[in-house]
Amino acid sequence: MSLRPVGIDLFAGAGGLSLGFEQAGFDVAAAVEVDPIHCAVHEFNFPQCAVIPRSVVGLSAAEIRLAAGLGNRPIDCVFGGPPCQGFSMMGKRAMDDPRNSLVLEFVRLVAELDARTFVFENVKGLTVGKHRAFLDELVQAFDKVGYDVRQPWQVLDASNFGTPQKRQRLILLGAKKGNPLPEYPIPTTQPADAKQALLGLALGPTVKEAIGDLPNAERFDSLIGSDIVKTQAFKEPSTYAAEMRCLGVASWHYGYIRKWMPDFLTSSARTEHSAISRQRFRETMPGLVEPISRFFKLPPNGLSNTLRAGTDSARGAFTSPRPIHYKYDRCITVREMARLHGFPDWFRLHATKWHGARQIGNAVPAPMARAIGQAVLAALGVVPTTPQVMISLGDTKLLYMEMSAAANRFGVPRPNGKRDKKSGIKKRKQHEIEELRHRSGGLYG
Repeated sequence: MSLRPVGIDLFAGAGGLSLGFEQAGFDVAAAVEVDPIHCAVHEFNFPQCAVIPRSVVGLSAAEIRLAAGLGNRPIDCVFGGPPCQGFSMMGKRAMDDPRNSLVLEFVRLVAELDARTFVFENVKGLTVGKHRAFLDELVQAFDKVGYDVRQPWQVLDASNFGTPQKRQRLILLGAKKGNPLPEYPIPTTQPADAKQALLGLALGPTVKEAIGDLPNAERFDSLIGSDIVKTQAFKEPSTYAAEMRCLGVASWHYGYIRKWMPDFLTSSARTEHSAISRQRFRETMPGLVEPISRFFKLPPNGLSNTLRAGTDSARGAFTSPRPIHYKYDRCITVREMARLHGFPDWFRLHATKWHGARQIGNAVPAPMARAIGQAVLAALGVVPTTPQVMISLGDTKLLYMEMSAAANRFGVPRPNGKRDKKSGIKKRKQHEIEELRHRSGGLYG
């Protein structure tokens, strides 16, 4: 059994925190996630992690330990971002609002698992106005179950931790009473302001450095009906892009090296745009919003705007727009979004643009998650170690499942309010992908 510290990811999604904490030096033993589409993608990317496909409501620490095969092994960190509203109710405590029940479940599981530390991630809006009462009550809730919280809490920006995207998230760091509290990580990069961006003076990776080496997806007709193509058309990478392409052992940090196929462009299904839309995209200056679609056009020497997830059909089926490429008159692909989020190229998202973009928009950028994980390790007094084994990725079929198929795969009811998004991946293309997988000796699953 590995002696690396153990982490548990609650509300795991596709695994942004899982990836960052693994890269910091943790073994992520279990991931709890209610959405079966997310479960499938998490299982593909983290085949050694036990995926628990259910809500945290009523889930016990014993069930998590059993699923992960942990026995009585100590849990070093529980991390996650429970959805919450944080609304104060007249004459009532915010924590009594039933919309915030998942937050209390997070607190409960931290205590039941007897975790040495925890990381609570959420929206910046919880720190302002009437929502501040919610945070005060949350700190009290942790105190009641035996945990201290680092105060004052901080809102961290992913662009300060090597991510070419402006994205701010509230991070609460906590530890069991009597143990050292983690310190907030110190920023390692500084995003450029508007003037610096025009002069190319960003003190961290820029949009162009992140995605400029990727082949233009519109060169490949096959990406109209697929999300993967074999190509040698990658350009000379920047330092950041070289890390995303894992061109060197150091690119893996303290994570497990995956067996993957670097000569494939993945998660890159094309989007069809009308000629009129393309003209509007072309005429929009980088760094500005196209006035009709309201899509943001990425500045090559600056940062991406915050990539958002949109909503499922229970909340209006709103698809959050992907920004416009700085060079091409189209929206960026899911792979380009992944690059802007710090996800390396071996990390696959769901084959459809809708689910793939949703998974990125819901995730914590991996470089920021890694910085947080490193801060937790320092408080634990743990020196990270490099894994000595290489692991295979999961079955590629997991990336092509529609909602009903994913629910059947994990033996759970199909979530209410979730709609199947037709994959657009024709059976012929699926067969081609499977053939490529077999020809490669199973390296792609």
